[in-house]
Amino acid sequence: MAEGPVGPDGRGEAQRGALVDRIFAATLSSLDLLYLYVGERLGLYQVLADHPVAMAPAEVATSARISERYAREWLEQQAVTGMLEVEAPATSESPRRYRLPMAHAEVLLDRDSLNYLAPFALAVAAIAAILPEILEAFRSGGGVAYERYGVDMRDAIARGNRPMFLNLLGSEWLPAIPELDERLRAEPPARVADIGCGTGWSSLAIARAYPKVRVDGLDLDAASIATAQGNAAAAGLSERVTFEMRNAGDPALGGDYDLVTAFETIHDMADPVGALRAMRALAIPVGKVLIADERVAEEFSAPGDDVERLMYGWSALHCLPVGMVESPSAGTGTVMRPATLRRYASEAGFSNVEILPIENDVWRFYLLTV
Repeated sequence: MAEGPVGPDGRGEAQRGALVDRIFAATLSSLDLLYLYVGERLGLYQVLADHPVAMAPAEVATSARISERYAREWLEQQAVTGMLEVEAPATSESPRRYRLPMAHAEVLLDRDSLNYLAPFALAVAAIAAILPEILEAFRSGGGVAYERYGVDMRDAIARGNRPMFLNLLGSEWLPAIPELDERLRAEPPARVADIGCGTGWSSLAIARAYPKVRVDGLDLDAASIATAQGNAAAAGLSERVTFEMRNAGDPALGGDYDLVTAFETIHDMADPVGALRAMRALAIPVGKVLIADERVAEEFSAPGDDVERLMYGWSALHCLPVGMVESPSAGTGTVMRPATLRRYASEAGFSNVEILPIENDVWRFYLLTV
């Protein structure tokens, strides 16, 4: 590491030292995420959670069907970083034994919990796996297809958003629009189009919260639609929720939906104005168009807060490349500020964009009307 003052008066020394500390801490955190990825994908956390007593490395290895030597190294790293608790061996010949704290199990394993954060590790691993393609996109100005990020990114997005959909969509978000909430509960059964539905958890959450509605989930990713169809079948909702690999602009869909939604997807689209125009066409004259997207700051400022850092972190490594595959592209990126969404909506023919008073740490909700 460099020594001595930086600049004529040495004021840069503290600045340099702070950056050194930050990069070192980021390295530790990055390695923690990669170890978390290993534990998630090999089922090691689940093995520990399923056992009421602390486990020795050989027991973990047998249960997870992995090498004992690798199991021991992983367990030791997890104990050193505080992810696991460790019991000292009774004798010098006895192995150390490890347990997963119950509070940590919720964060790492409970897919219904709003505290479930294991999907972050999947997303980071997905990006790391295709960094050469991202570098080429930087050079060429092109993009990286969503499919190239693979199952890790698909799982990360699905699992990351699922707890919010299941816990909040039908109990807080939609009821925050009383007129819409009333229509979704009324006869005749309301129809909902969920654009960019992914693996279907938003569509299924709407159907669960409102037992009369019929939901059509639309997405252009074949693997996501196949998973969504399986999720609907498992939930017993296939009669009221359908999933199709289909463009929202397909004129055959008609314009008879009481609600059209797009959750965290507009900023990924090459043609957001076209998508919003299609959504407007799908809604009946008194229908609602609901957009949820990132809760970024109203204006650019640097340095930004943690949410701004998080959104920019994903942007040029995933959302912007995905949106740049098609040409021409709006090139929105993750950081879609309210003024940008308002401009897109106006160009799509909407006369008003209302920001709804729904509290959420990472999403902002927009109600669009003609």
